[in-house]
Amino acid sequence: MGLRGERPVEKRSVTLAYIIRRTLQALVVLLGVSLLTFVLSHVIPGGAARAALGPRALPPQIAQFNRVNGYNLPIWDQFYRYLRGLVLHVNLGYSYRNNQPVRALIGSRLPKTLLLVGISTVFALVVAIPLGILQVVRRNKPVDYLLTSISFLLYAMPAFLIGTLLIIYFAIDLPWLSVEAPQASTVAGILADPRGLVLPVLTLSAITIASFSRYMRSSMMDALTEDYIRTARAKGASPRRVLFLHALRNAMIPIITLLGLSIPTIFGGAVITETVYNYPGMGLLAFNAATQTDVPLLLGTTFVATVATVVGSFVADLLYAVVDPRVRYVAR
Repeated sequence: MGLRGERPVEKRSVTLAYIIRRTLQALVVLLGVSLLTFVLSHVIPGGAARAALGPRALPPQIAQFNRVNGYNLPIWDQFYRYLRGLVLHVNLGYSYRNNQPVRALIGSRLPKTLLLVGISTVFALVVAIPLGILQVVRRNKPVDYLLTSISFLLYAMPAFLIGTLLIIYFAIDLPWLSVEAPQASTVAGILADPRGLVLPVLTLSAITIASFSRYMRSSMMDALTEDYIRTARAKGASPRRVLFLHALRNAMIPIITLLGLSIPTIFGGAVITETVYNYPGMGLLAFNAATQTDVPLLLGTTFVATVATVVGSFVADLLYAVVDPRVRYVAR
């Protein structure tokens, strides 16, 4: 009786240890990213003062700027102040070109990017998973060959080319959709114009669909060769039951991992997609910062995208542990 009561406790403790371990790893990565961002802000040609004041700034102006912003302090003191401001106040610096804190600029744009990325990712999963299953069911048949060819074609095409082709066909040749994305200042305003969201969502999700459907096909094929599948078939389970009840859950494990690892690619695609459609999100903000040499803003957007990547990978690891209980014991 005592043994039966102790087993669930052991499972919970191992799972908790796994979560703590992954949390500490994520915190170490974030600390490293913070250090890298700090270093990059100090290796700007001419220094932060020259980047903020321009190439014509006089030495007294540069000295005053460094004194006001603490750049005349020892480097370790500067890093401590930077880290303290980042943790306590989410201080990402100041954009002198926009005359606003970087945090305020990103805060107004980030929800719109999360909306676009979220809708695109959900749409990609909803389309890619059934396509991968269909390819397994119809493997080595014309449908399988056709979907494989389309996947390879989409995967090889850059996002700006996909976006341009969609604009030419659906917004110019067939004026069904809008050339420009919604320009509202709020998420509610963006959602109020679903017609303008169609092309950005299709562009951002196209490459993800191609990648996920191929992985889903491969994962399902591997799952169908396992011993438990042969056992289920030997017991008389129907092909549909074998496919959806037994094989699908295990086939989803690599997809969950891939989802976490694909976040940097999705955010990178969002920069291009938002630029093509003039979507008022963080991607367009980062593009404008790069073209205008707004270094604090560019580093701030890069830091936020990196944090999103770390958090996404962390969540994917937790979901992986939920779907595959064996991870809990490997992670001792």
